[in-house]
Amino acid sequence: MAEAQNIPVGSTTAGSIAVAAESTVATRMSAPPSYDVADFPVPHGREEEWRFTPLERLRGLQDGTAVADGRIRTEVSAPAGVVQETVGRDDPRVGRAGTPVDRVAAQAFTSFEKASVVSVPKETVLTEPIRITVHGQGGTAFVHQVIELGAFAEAVVVIDHTGDAVVAANVDFLVGDGAKLTVVSVQDWDDTAVHVSQHNALVGRDASFKSIVVTFGGDVVRLHPRVRYAAPGGEAELFGLYFTDKGQHQEHRLLVDHNAPHCKSNAVYKGALQGDDAHAVWIGDVIIRAVAEGTDTYEMNRNLVLTDGARVDSVPNLEIETGEIAGAGHASATGRFDDEQLFYLMSRGIPQVEARRLVIRGFFAELVQQIGLPDVEERLIAKIEAELEASV
Repeated sequence: MAEAQNIPVGSTTAGSIAVAAESTVATRMSAPPSYDVADFPVPHGREEEWRFTPLERLRGLQDGTAVADGRIRTEVSAPAGVVQETVGRDDPRVGRAGTPVDRVAAQAFTSFEKASVVSVPKETVLTEPIRITVHGQGGTAFVHQVIELGAFAEAVVVIDHTGDAVVAANVDFLVGDGAKLTVVSVQDWDDTAVHVSQHNALVGRDASFKSIVVTFGGDVVRLHPRVRYAAPGGEAELFGLYFTDKGQHQEHRLLVDHNAPHCKSNAVYKGALQGDDAHAVWIGDVIIRAVAEGTDTYEMNRNLVLTDGARVDSVPNLEIETGEIAGAGHASATGRFDDEQLFYLMSRGIPQVEARRLVIRGFFAELVQQIGLPDVEERLIAKIEAELEASV
């Protein structure tokens, strides 16, 4: 694969490193974060945060014409000790992890009726995962989900999205001091679904947050994972895997706000694309504020283009306001199959079709292994195999 600017026709990669005296999270936004949809202008596609998104395919989520006429069936399976609640927007946990940063997220916050809260009490270490199934049954729905871990608690949460719907959502992750939370969010929608969601993580002192985002289905999927730190010593790992098929638009926009000293972050997203008009977008923003001395951060995006007609836009950005950091960097690479890898495998008697499959499996292997749940890993490997049947 070629690094940074050495990319094939049909893809774009850009990056920037800026050292500034002042910056805010809203640096590249047309409007500052707000819970009120009226504070955001209707996007027209020329704005930085919307220029890659096919607005006409969002079915009214972007301009307020979408009507909440849909139904989402949500089921939670959790070990003993986990608390499940349905609360109103006046609950202090709702919105505490982060504020909407675009019109769709604000619309979702303004329009949801009840929020679902799943809490793990302090010092509780779960040996089985919490499983949340979100199944669309048509129409448009606005959703708010809160996952809360008390101090020194440990949990794995799997959020599985299936079915057909137009969904705008906010998902909050509150990670208490010394707690460890792993979240696996799987987007396995029907081909006609639209899913736009902002993920907000607030990481406590010496806490650990790991996010694994897996996107396969949907007509348009636009996810916005965001991380900030409540105190020093927090760690965040953001992993992502996406397989973009013919006509699909899959967009992942990350932001890690290093707003506390001695925190770490690492982001690795990988995607494969095939078919006409398959479009993947990855935006990776990292801000290191003046107070965030001792920060250690890195982000990487890699894309494998399997056929003609697919397009990738990959934009890593790094803003640094202090020179007192442990390390910071980013990388982006987009390319086709490595001919040397194929030649090596084929020279050892492996047929070309199987050699291509082995290369793609290896490309995704490190991310699948991050999940740590055999049943989920096996399902995702089977899904990748099914996608490969169509490409090779």
